[in-house]
Amino acid sequence: MSNKRVVVAMSGGVDSSVACALLAKEGHEVIGMTLRLWTPSPWKDGERYGGCCSPRDIAEAKEVCRQLNVPHYTFDMEEKFKEKVVDNFVEEYRQGRTPNPCVRCNSFIKFNILLKYALAAGAETLATGHYAQIEPSGAEYLLKKAEDPTKDQSYFLHMLNQGQLSRLLFPVGKYPKSVVRKIAEELNLVTAKKEDSQDVCFLEGRNYRDFLKERATQKPQTGQIQTKDGKVLGEHEGLPYYTIGQREKLGIATGQRLYVLEKNSETNTLVVGSEEETLSQSCLVEQVNWCSEIVPSAPIAAKVKIRYRHPGVLSKIFPLSNQSVKVVFETPQSSVSPGQSAVFYDGNTVLGGGLLASNHE
Repeated sequence: MSNKRVVVAMSGGVDSSVACALLAKEGHEVIGMTLRLWTPSPWKDGERYGGCCSPRDIAEAKEVCRQLNVPHYTFDMEEKFKEKVVDNFVEEYRQGRTPNPCVRCNSFIKFNILLKYALAAGAETLATGHYAQIEPSGAEYLLKKAEDPTKDQSYFLHMLNQGQLSRLLFPVGKYPKSVVRKIAEELNLVTAKKEDSQDVCFLEGRNYRDFLKERATQKPQTGQIQTKDGKVLGEHEGLPYYTIGQREKLGIATGQRLYVLEKNSETNTLVVGSEEETLSQSCLVEQVNWCSEIVPSAPIAAKVKIRYRHPGVLSKIFPLSNQSVKVVFETPQSSVSPGQSAVFYDGNTVLGGGLLASNHE
């Protein structure tokens, strides 16, 4: 790779810090950019770290750039992040779905607005600290899993298209996390020993239910807890406070272990049943993106992940339109949650993915 101007998305974490360091070492003209995202009020006083959100994170990103002798810029993206990510998070739960805010952030903020900023700054590429890889293959760019399977983040990147993939770099994707830490320590970067963010950045480390209670414009209505055949077992506190597959804190005692099967927002009903009833043989996926930008003309076989930590299951994917497919699992899967992402893999290559619209056959 010839030397070029590269913008690095600096979150204030160790991964983006090392990405910046690696590119600077290779001799590129590196520019660090940090987006000031929406933060809960306690963070505005710098009391908490957050995940690429708090003032302290921004300060540490700036300090890493100073250590590496590269310029750093901060852009205010609070309102856009709140609109596209935070408000959507609250609304999706209100509608009975289980959202994935990291995917939304990547789609609307990091690989949309930030990439435009990078190109406007005269950069040829945007680099981030994501654990994934991009591999040229003829005229196509393939999105691949990271070398470190325990840190792979390709699941969150399935919305990327060829235009974006051609402009992106993931410098740490070829390294184990232990090596990334070692590089940071050898360079004495201020973020070298900083802990990884483990939760959605704007939740302040709290349970999502507490966050929803704070942000809701009106209190969710209580409603009936029923079995699939309509038997009433009790009353729920509000559909947003439950997740598909949940079996604890249901507030009912029947002598058997019950799980959340469905959240019916139209009837405001929480449907529960046995563990066996949580299994789905197929699902509908909408807003599908194919990384190659080529929609399959016939059914294809792929491994499908229905949530980030899901191991993936061999499946048959049936295209229904340019942006919707039916996925039939080789073996039934539990807790298929509308609102989450279903991502399609061919070995280590991400074919694409979309939003789970239904867990019904």
